[in-house]
Amino acid sequence: MAAQSEGLDKQYGLVPPEIAATMSGLKLLQGMIAGRFPGPPIMQLIGFHLAEVEHGRAVFESTPAFKHYNPLGTVHGGYAAILLDSCMGCAVHTTLPKGTGYITLEFKVSLVRAITADTGPVRADGRVLSGGRRAATAEGRLTDAGGRLLAHATTTCLVFDLPANG
Repeated sequence: MAAQSEGLDKQYGLVPPEIAATMSGLKLLQGMIAGRFPGPPIMQLIGFHLAEVEHGRAVFESTPAFKHYNPLGTVHGGYAAILLDSCMGCAVHTTLPKGTGYITLEFKVSLVRAITADTGPVRADGRVLSGGRRAATAEGRLTDAGGRLLAHATTTCLVFDLPANG
């Protein structure tokens, strides 16, 4: 279920589907923040964490570093995309009842300011725009500690029933 990261008490892994299917998306994500469930491995790889959740909203925090740089000497656009895809998808997840899942169908990211290791801590704040039985849309904003907009995005997610047998 979980693997502990080097030198930290944070757990990373996957929540078994048969457990995840028994609770709402909001309860599952609250359990991750509380440490009852592991964070997904991508959080360990990139270096970000789920900081806040409420119905229709999810916030991730991270600090860009040299390891995120592209060949031109700035943080790769994929870093912003991962944070925004995560906050928007999890915002949708907070609205889903038990036995329901989602996947990202598409998303669009606009990068408005260069990000470097000097940018400091960043926050990706995702909010649901519209939720339906089969599709949901959300928007996300990536900002620095001073509240300056670094990137923004929109997404469409497919909502589906999880298999009955997990």
